[in-house]
Amino acid sequence: MTRATTVRAILAAAVLLVSVFISLNMSPRLGLDLQGGTRMVLQAKDSETAKADRESTDRTLEVLRRRIDSLGVTEPTLTRSGDNRIIVELPDVQDPRKAAEVIGKTAQLTFHAVQGPGLPEGAEGEKDKEKDKGGKELTLPDEDGRPLALGPVALSGAGVKEAKASFDAQQGAGWTVSLDFHKDAGRKWTKLTGEAACNPVQDERRRVAIVLDEKVISSPQVSPSVSCGTGLPSGSTQITGSFSADEARELALLIEGGALPVPVEIVEQRTVGPTLGAAAIDASARAALIGASATALFIIVIYRLFGALAAVALAAYGVISYAALVGLGVTLTLPGLAGFVLAIGMAVDANVLVFERAREEFAARPGKSSSLRASLAAGFKGAWSAVADSNVTTLIAAGLLFFLGSGPVKGFGVTLAIGVLASMFSALVIARALTEIASRSRFVADYRGVNGIGIPGRVRTWLSRRNPHLMRHPRRWLTISAVLIAVAVAGIVVRGVNFGVEFTGGRLVEYSTSRPVDVDAARKALAGAGFGDAEVTTAGAGDISVRTKDLDNNEEHTLRAALAAEGGETTKVRDELIGPSLGDELRRNALIALGIAVLVQLAYLAFRFRWTFALGSVGALVHDVIILIGAFAWMGRTVDGIFLASLLTVIGYSVNDSVVVFDRVRELWAKARKKPLPDVANQAIIQTVPRTVNTGMGALFILVALTVLGGDSLEDFALALLIGIIVGTYSSVMTAVPAALLLERTSKVPPPARTRAPRARQGSARRDPLDNGARV
Repeated sequence: MTRATTVRAILAAAVLLVSVFISLNMSPRLGLDLQGGTRMVLQAKDSETAKADRESTDRTLEVLRRRIDSLGVTEPTLTRSGDNRIIVELPDVQDPRKAAEVIGKTAQLTFHAVQGPGLPEGAEGEKDKEKDKGGKELTLPDEDGRPLALGPVALSGAGVKEAKASFDAQQGAGWTVSLDFHKDAGRKWTKLTGEAACNPVQDERRRVAIVLDEKVISSPQVSPSVSCGTGLPSGSTQITGSFSADEARELALLIEGGALPVPVEIVEQRTVGPTLGAAAIDASARAALIGASATALFIIVIYRLFGALAAVALAAYGVISYAALVGLGVTLTLPGLAGFVLAIGMAVDANVLVFERAREEFAARPGKSSSLRASLAAGFKGAWSAVADSNVTTLIAAGLLFFLGSGPVKGFGVTLAIGVLASMFSALVIARALTEIASRSRFVADYRGVNGIGIPGRVRTWLSRRNPHLMRHPRRWLTISAVLIAVAVAGIVVRGVNFGVEFTGGRLVEYSTSRPVDVDAARKALAGAGFGDAEVTTAGAGDISVRTKDLDNNEEHTLRAALAAEGGETTKVRDELIGPSLGDELRRNALIALGIAVLVQLAYLAFRFRWTFALGSVGALVHDVIILIGAFAWMGRTVDGIFLASLLTVIGYSVNDSVVVFDRVRELWAKARKKPLPDVANQAIIQTVPRTVNTGMGALFILVALTVLGGDSLEDFALALLIGIIVGTYSSVMTAVPAALLLERTSKVPPPARTRAPRARQGSARRDPLDNGARV
């Protein structure tokens, strides 16, 4: 075994061991669409007293965190998104009404005079907790848990101009919190502290209570140096105590955050029932098992022993990519789970490229010694350029999904990127190490029917026998593509695009009822409850889907009650609310994402290939996008963020196929510069069609399994990919290549220069043909 093979085998074993360890000892982090719960996107709005910038949004987030903790939600997640948005995820919260009420309130910061010690918890004074609005006393526990009887609100938090934590080294007071007041509020503060100073030192009534959301966060004593009726200066004051640095900063943050106040608006809300998430996981697992088994069986039939080794590498890919997702703490969403399953089919691509190239090399050197090992080495070396370019284009699509997508679509982008990188490692390291070791066996090398490389394959045999000239009339293929585009555009114009609430704004709620309810009965029941404008449809498995433009949480509760009167016990399965401003933004971002995807792919292809090849490839992917949107328009399917994820994936896949063909065109044209380009292109197509067919079949097994077994949640996603990959496979050859040929007639760029093979060194004949100098 060569040194390079040994290095690959050790590296593969190490990565697999680490991956198995992570998989067995760590659990995946599931998104709310898989475990059930509510996700809200809040937008901080400008107000008269505060500006919703990054800093104020951070303070608002801290106040909201305290509020949500009071709800008792297990492991809530709050993160800032951009300058003025906050994402709140509440696992297991199925009724978001209470959470929305708590979250939607503006922070209430108030200052009170202390009337004296209050009655203990549960005593008569407990009744006075709700009496502050009427100007009467209320009883609240102080920061140490002791009850305090407080007077009515003397000053609101809106009067606080700034709160800042600082370390007072000169006075020896340690960490303190300084408050600056607005002019009118400063006078109220002076009056409040002057009245408190009329009480003896250490008397409870000499304290001033600072209350945030009906909780005393601080109750400092007025300094003994302050005389009765004089009070503290009106401009600013200082709160001292045994504060740590963190405590002082948190107190300043709460005081200033509560004093903003920054109103928040719920611009997006999604609720998923736990049964839907569990069903999606089970359906995806079944689809992955059946689809992966079918893919593995397919490559074993096509490539025999080497196909079986590729299937082993495919299993290793599954373990590595899963461990990467778990180890990196990636949140696994429903589209991300589908992306994980889809990447199994795409992972076969690199192996197919190598094996098909090795078959060509084997056929070109019959009867030579060690021809299997040499052909395999040449296959890995010759396929490297196409593997790298095709995976880069897919990574570009994944990056766009992450940076321009929202919510679960980001998770799909991350999953797709991890899947691409893991598939390259499994193909170029694990599969290569296994096939190199197997190729050294004389039995494997002598029996072509065993190794799978020595036999040409049925597609290649049929093409070599028929030798069709597909590019003799390129305009005919472009005419067919133009007709397909016309049909798609007709669907968009005649039927219209059915945008989901994610792009239009509104609310979409799906319910499961204990008794079957037909659409007409449900529509009549909702109209009687005042929801005559609601769109009512079935949502698979007898569920009812209701879509409206404006529906708050209380109205949703009323709507559900009306449906329950008709269908018995009614359970909310899924709930999506998108504000109109966010819908416009998401729709605009979707168009930007598509535009950037086209431009970035064009720039990369123009850098790697000729401008004519780049334009041909981009024309093919635009062709695919239009046809896919038109197909969904004709079928009346929903176009939403998940559809956008599938669309960008199709773009990556389409360019992937085009790259493989044009990479071969460039290679053949460099060897025969005087040969007519249509003949070169035709030869390249014939040589790469086996790879295109075999790779497409591997992906189709997975997608058919997802479409049939993935359930309603994944049906549209898988269907879009299924249509896109079929159309993309066609256009990457029959649209991209003819377009490039017509563009080449106007191009004055000379054919690519032929690359010279490196001169063989003495003793190279004794070198292992598998060791081509590459290292990992």
